[in-house]
Amino acid sequence: VILVTGAAGQIAYSLLYSIAKGDVFGKDQPLALILLDIPPMLPVLEGVVMELQDCALPLLKEVIPTDKEEVAFKDLDAAILVGSMPRKEGMERKDLLKANVAIFKSQGAALEKYAKKTVKVLVVGNPANTNCLIAAKSAPSIPKENFSCLTRLDHNRARSQVAMRCGIPADNVKNVIIWGNHSSTQYPDVHHCTVNVQGKDVAAFDMVKDDDWLKGDFISTVQQRGAAVIKARKLSSAMSAAKAICDHMRDIWTGTPEGEFISMGVYSSGNLYGVPDDLIYSFPVTIKDKTWKIVDGLAINDFSRAKMDATAAELVEERDTAISFLGV
Repeated sequence: VILVTGAAGQIAYSLLYSIAKGDVFGKDQPLALILLDIPPMLPVLEGVVMELQDCALPLLKEVIPTDKEEVAFKDLDAAILVGSMPRKEGMERKDLLKANVAIFKSQGAALEKYAKKTVKVLVVGNPANTNCLIAAKSAPSIPKENFSCLTRLDHNRARSQVAMRCGIPADNVKNVIIWGNHSSTQYPDVHHCTVNVQGKDVAAFDMVKDDDWLKGDFISTVQQRGAAVIKARKLSSAMSAAKAICDHMRDIWTGTPEGEFISMGVYSSGNLYGVPDDLIYSFPVTIKDKTWKIVDGLAINDFSRAKMDATAAELVEERDTAISFLGV
């Protein structure tokens, strides 16, 4: 049983078909989809349900559209929380945070009350890291490790930028890292990234041979990519976000390939990189048996350290503001 929230929205429209046809949880895994959205969106949701029915997919056993949390969160195996309050013009980031704290406190409480304790929760709605933390804190009996937020889109963006620069396919680039917040302070790091050329793994810095680009425009391009898409499309990233969600959930379900790590926002607790505890922070992780593990022992230079600290500082500030709204 899989829940998608914000199910009448753009990202969900690109996401639901991939999930329903078995690209994420397995080609032989039947599933039920629960689609949650706010009451005004229910007529649109009915249209989405019709389309899913019309895809005539063998694995899709049931589709349940709802605006009620007690229906949406019951007995879940996975929850993909896409829905959030979008930033409106003239809105302060703090106002956005306040509105979303209310949403994710409520959804966390619903997970606590109705979902399986083994549920895997992916938060996509922004500010994703802090929304994820609030949901996790609002569901105390579900392990914090079961909560993650999406930085795979940033990871894929970084991978693709390096691949285009080197003139090779994106899957020949591995082990880029996104550190920190899914915001413009995130740090896309290629110090541990390798590029496969003619069967040989070469360090990205050696292959690109342009340190100024890798430490300058490359980083800002990835950091600002979401804004660039909005400027061009007049809508935020949907197709690429949906693809990243599929990648993220598939890796949780089936594990990461040997010798490769991916980026996801996970609960920081006693890590070896000096990131403050009690944050959802994007780290390089490997996944096995549905359990993630932060990749240890990566050398961090002064350049990286400063960028990792800056994004952590933003997350600490966001968390403290959010918690003040929680009334905790």
